[in-house]
Amino acid sequence: MNWKNGKPPKDFVGFAIEYKEPGGDKFFTLKNRLSFPGAADEVNPNQLSTRLSPIQKFRWVHFPRNAELSGEFVYKVTPVFMNESDELSYGEPQEAAIELRRETYPGQLNVTFTRGFVSSQAFVDKYGADAISTLLPAKADDGLDFVPSNPKTGEALAWMGFEARNCILEVLDQAIAEKSAQVRVVAYDLNELEVVSRLEKLGSRLKIIIDKDGAHGKPQSAESRAAKRLSASAGPANVMRQMMGKLQHNKTIVVDGPTVQAAVCGSTNYSWRGFFVQNNNAIILHGKNAVKIFKQAFDDYWTSGDPGIPSGFGKTTSASWNDLGLTGIDAKIGFSPRSAKNAVLKSVAEDIGENTSSSLFFSLAFLYETPGAMRKAVEKLQKDDEIFSYGISDHTVKGLELLKPDGKVALVAPSALSKNLPQPFKAEPTGGGGTRMHHKFVVIDFDKPTARVYMGSFNFSAAADTSNGENLLIIRDRRVAVSYMIEALRIFDHYHFRVAQLEAKQAKKKLQLAKPPRKSGENAWWIEDYTNARKIRDREIFSN
Repeated sequence: MNWKNGKPPKDFVGFAIEYKEPGGDKFFTLKNRLSFPGAADEVNPNQLSTRLSPIQKFRWVHFPRNAELSGEFVYKVTPVFMNESDELSYGEPQEAAIELRRETYPGQLNVTFTRGFVSSQAFVDKYGADAISTLLPAKADDGLDFVPSNPKTGEALAWMGFEARNCILEVLDQAIAEKSAQVRVVAYDLNELEVVSRLEKLGSRLKIIIDKDGAHGKPQSAESRAAKRLSASAGPANVMRQMMGKLQHNKTIVVDGPTVQAAVCGSTNYSWRGFFVQNNNAIILHGKNAVKIFKQAFDDYWTSGDPGIPSGFGKTTSASWNDLGLTGIDAKIGFSPRSAKNAVLKSVAEDIGENTSSSLFFSLAFLYETPGAMRKAVEKLQKDDEIFSYGISDHTVKGLELLKPDGKVALVAPSALSKNLPQPFKAEPTGGGGTRMHHKFVVIDFDKPTARVYMGSFNFSAAADTSNGENLLIIRDRRVAVSYMIEALRIFDHYHFRVAQLEAKQAKKKLQLAKPPRKSGENAWWIEDYTNARKIRDREIFSN
């Protein structure tokens, strides 16, 4: 959102936001956890309507109550003002219709995400801060035996897994129903029973490669036990344990049937954490050409044997860029390990570092554990005042690295963002140990015709390029780029607000809405959005 002309008046205290669902006739008011200070400066513990507690930001991301509804959501945004007696008044409302689609490109390509919000006030409100142990196994290797005991298990897992989990299971259900469909799977983590039990139902129509590197290769690992179960249902000849130079890190499913032709790829492991804790994405592709490319890659992995020979796979056509053949969508995929001749990390880093003209958004697990061309390209653009850049990544020392809206970098451990939060916020579950932000994507110039996204299982490291089994897509399409940009912004805002909570706690300050300036020298809450160069760009780039 932006102000039409010039700056807002000093008595402007934020935006009231209401929305109407597709086919609905009533507006519902969004709520805000922050409120104005009470008479004795006390904190109101209740969520209030944004007509009473307006949003003091120029952008926001909303999860509709029912995200499965398709059609136009109509949003009504009203400026709110406060006089010297603390009475609120309202300006002229504006409306905007935003279409929500079940599929990004129906019948061709669907971008899906997990919610990744276990550490959130919404999770605590819905299921309680202590619900994790009743919903998720304590250890990954317990996953195949774990039965959730939470009375809201079905609702909670659907909420946590969101689109990605739902769409991945839908592809498997379609494969089961189409009795002649052949299914090919490559799995890294494999401990989620909903997935394994569906794979068992496929019988000998399934061929699967399961990673065996490190802990995965131990006899009692969930992956070893899943392999044993699937050997019984599909036949031992249809199950392979594999390492490449190092990891077999793909997470792909291919269904080839008379009416169902689908392929799944992305960062989402078929595991409890992959579905329900981590920020992950999965792309669902449809069509003969996509299925042909994924099946060929599977066959090339299969014939590489165990251990796979990186130099051999790197010479196959699968290790080059392959056009997915989607109508009106420029999308290519390549699989690793690549040979030195086919290596792409340097060219991807050059595209980011040299060709980004407007904006860069990224959500990259393990970036700061993998020094090299990619990290240098991202760091270069973060210092470029002409490029608008937001992103989040793991950091080897503190856990997460976040470039804040004011341009400063925050290094924080995820556990520090979940405990001892200031009023009116409740302590949140951490979701256990291990990675929480698991995406691997970069969005370049989302607001330009040249918009593009790099995504997949690929960690943008030398090992991902020439040693591990991986997939990497480049999609030059603005609709897809905007989808990933919003996801990057959603995660960025989620963690940035937690940094603000932590800083308020450390400074012994209360998080409350700001009233208009009443004394000489006081500034309006929005002043930095009009004086800080990065915040000015933030306000302008999303309101064009």
